[in-house]
Amino acid sequence: MAYWQWGDDRSPHVVLCVHGLSRQGRDFDLLAQAIVARAGGRVRVVCPDVVGRGRSDWLRDPDGYQLPLYAADMVALLMQLHGQAPIERFDHVGTSMGGLIGLILAGHRELPLPAPVHRLVLNDVGPTIDAGALQRIGLYLGKVGRFASLQEAADAMWAISQSFGPHTPAQWLALSQHMVAPAAQRTGEGTAKLSSVDAPADGPLVLHYDPAIAVPFRAITPEIAAQGEAVMWALYDAITAPTLLTRGAQSDLLSPPTALAMTQRGPRARLVEFEGVGHAPTFVAPAQSAAVTSFLFDT
Repeated sequence: MAYWQWGDDRSPHVVLCVHGLSRQGRDFDLLAQAIVARAGGRVRVVCPDVVGRGRSDWLRDPDGYQLPLYAADMVALLMQLHGQAPIERFDHVGTSMGGLIGLILAGHRELPLPAPVHRLVLNDVGPTIDAGALQRIGLYLGKVGRFASLQEAADAMWAISQSFGPHTPAQWLALSQHMVAPAAQRTGEGTAKLSSVDAPADGPLVLHYDPAIAVPFRAITPEIAAQGEAVMWALYDAITAPTLLTRGAQSDLLSPPTALAMTQRGPRARLVEFEGVGHAPTFVAPAQSAAVTSFLFDT
C-alpha cells in the first residue's frame, strides 16, 4: 500500500487522511498542507492510496475489496509508522469510504493501534447510507474508461462529480491528474498494478483503480446492507473520541436524518454543512479545510 506523507516524518502527532471509494490519497494535498501549516510543521500527515487504487497494488481476489481488509491495512500502516517514529497522538480524517474505515478504527476497542483515535473527522458519511446514492455510484464504479488526454479525462470525471461542488478549472484539473494513469501500464486483468503519474497529458489514459473494486460493491443485497448498517451504528455508538461530521448540504449519501442522529448519539458529532455541495466536500475550498484544521487543533 502506497502512501503520501506531509510535514515532519518524526512527529509523534499523526493525522491519517483516507479517501473515498474510487479516489486516491492525493485528493488531500491541499488539506494536508493546511494541516501542516496550522500545526507549524509539527505534525505527520499520511494519505494512503487504499489497496486497488493509485500507486497501491491490486488484489488477486476482488472479494478482498471490503472494509475489514481496508481497516486491517490501516492498522498495519500505523504500526509501521509507529516503528519509524513513536505515535503519541493519532487523528483520523476520512471521506466517504475513508470515514467508514475511521469509524471502525475509532469504534473497535480491540484493534492493536499504537494510540487510540484522538479526534475523528467523518466527511459526508455515516452508519446509514442512502440507497439512491449507492445506485448512482454503481452506475460508474468499475468503468475505468479510455481518454486521449488528461483534459478529456477531467471533463468525463466532472460529468459524474459535479456534486463535489464549485471548483475552478485549475482546481479540478489538479484533482484529476492523479486519478488517471497510462493505459499501457495495465498488464493483466485483476492482477496488474496500475500506478498514477504526476501529470499525465497524453493518452491513452484510464482511471487509476482496479475495475474489480466494483465486484463486492455490486454483490451487496438489502439484507447485507441492513446487517452492515447495524454493525456500523454499534461501532459509532462505541466511539469516545471527539468527532466532527462534515456534510455537503445537498448530499444524497448522508441524509439529514442520519446526520442529525449522529449528533444525538454515540460521540454526539459536531455537524458542519457546506452549502452548494453534495457528496462529497473535497476540502479544496478554504472554508472546508479550515473547519477540519480548527477542529483538530482548537481546544
